[in-house]
Amino acid sequence: ASLGIVHQVLPMSDDPVRTQVRTAAGWSDFQHWFVGRRCEPQVSAIRFAGTPGASMSTGLAAALARNDLAAIILCPSNPYLSIDPILAVDGVRDALLDRDVPRVAVSPLIGGKSIKGPLSKLLAEFGAEAGNAAIARHYGALVSRLVIDSADSEDAAILRDAGLEVTVTQTLMRETGDQPRLAREVLAAAGVEN
Repeated sequence: ASLGIVHQVLPMSDDPVRTQVRTAAGWSDFQHWFVGRRCEPQVSAIRFAGTPGASMSTGLAAALARNDLAAIILCPSNPYLSIDPILAVDGVRDALLDRDVPRVAVSPLIGGKSIKGPLSKLLAEFGAEAGNAAIARHYGALVSRLVIDSADSEDAAILRDAGLEVTVTQTLMRETGDQPRLAREVLAAAGVEN
C-alpha cells in the first residue's frame, strides 16, 4: 500500500517451502546454487522441501474460489523455479484446473532463449529442446493459451497443431509503457475486458 499498489498481493502459502536442486554433489538450496555456485553445476532434479504438506494460504484459496474470477494468468517466469513451487503447494494445481476460466501463460522465452536466469540452461540439462513447445509441454493441461514473443512467431503453428491457443506479441518489456501494454494484451487474449 505504501508503494501505491492497489492490487492484493498474496503469498502462495504461510508454510515454509524451499526450492532445492540436485547436482553431482547432491541436494542443495536453490540460493546456494544460484548465487554461491553461479548456476554452474549441472542440475538433474528440482524439489520443493515442505511439499507435500504446505497448505495454500487462506488468501490464495479465497482468490481462486471467487465467483468473479475471470482468468488465471501465469506470468513470464521460469516455470521450473518460479511457477512450479507455487504449483507444488497442496491443492493449488487442482484448484487451478478446477476453474473453468481461461488459463493463460506468458512464455519467458524470446527468440527461443531466456532473457535472464538459468531457464535455457535447465531446459538443456533436462533434455528439452529450447523453445515454446517445451514450455507448453511443461504446463500441459494447466494452460489453454500461450502468449509468445513475436521473435518466436514460427512456433505458433506448432503450438496450435498441439491444440493450444496462441497469441503472438512483443513480450520483452524494455520501457515503462511496455508493462501495461503487455498486461492489456494478455487480458484481451484471456477474453477479459480491461
